[in-house]
Amino acid sequence: MAKVDYDEHQHTVYAVGRQMSPAALQTWMEALARHLPETRPLAWLDLGSGTGRMTPSLASTFGGPAYGVEPADKMRSQAVAHAHHPAVTYSAGFAEHIPLPDASSDAALLFFVWHHVVDRDGAVQELRREVKPAGTLFVQANFSDRMPDAWWLHVVPEWMNIHQAQYQSEEEVRSDFIGAGWTLASHDEITWLRSASLAQDYGRLRLRPTSLFEHMSDELVEAGFAKIEVALPSLDDGPQFETSALPVFRR
Repeated sequence: MAKVDYDEHQHTVYAVGRQMSPAALQTWMEALARHLPETRPLAWLDLGSGTGRMTPSLASTFGGPAYGVEPADKMRSQAVAHAHHPAVTYSAGFAEHIPLPDASSDAALLFFVWHHVVDRDGAVQELRREVKPAGTLFVQANFSDRMPDAWWLHVVPEWMNIHQAQYQSEEEVRSDFIGAGWTLASHDEITWLRSASLAQDYGRLRLRPTSLFEHMSDELVEAGFAKIEVALPSLDDGPQFETSALPVFRR
């Protein structure tokens, strides 16, 4: 599929549309901590850090420094303006060209990032260069053979097909890393609070804050929202949770 330009539209809606609550961030930090030594501080690479929704929490939880590396200039500008932290720095860079010295980080996080990487072979080798020996790599990703349990993808199956086409299979993602010398240490499933209510979830979705919407015509998007409007009264209006896969690799 065509590469998404986050400087065109996504930077204007991503921070609000994909915002994580303190409870969600705590869930993720606890999930990461289970695979890391108790030693502090730990240095982090947040690769594809976007608007910085995870980076400050990595610095606060693990003591910093946390290096946010993001290729999209306007996404990175949002992070600098609104997700600052004394132990965080944001830099321009790509998965294939990380602007940090060898063995800079104890751990690295790729959060909803891997499907955007063009040169995967180059990226896995570059991560091996940047992460310290015995360091840990977390690759949160969707898979073509395992879609997220998001209600709107069930209500609008036409969206599901496009969403699925963006991703590799779970085995393909694992093979990308294992084939380059990483060891699969664990495969976790993390259930986290995506939104406090159905209304909040839908309000955020209406902003079109995911790459899914960049692959659809306006007509298909609005037809999908029309279906959702009809279905909303029959959906659970309580807190909305999502269960995500989290493969954990060792250097």
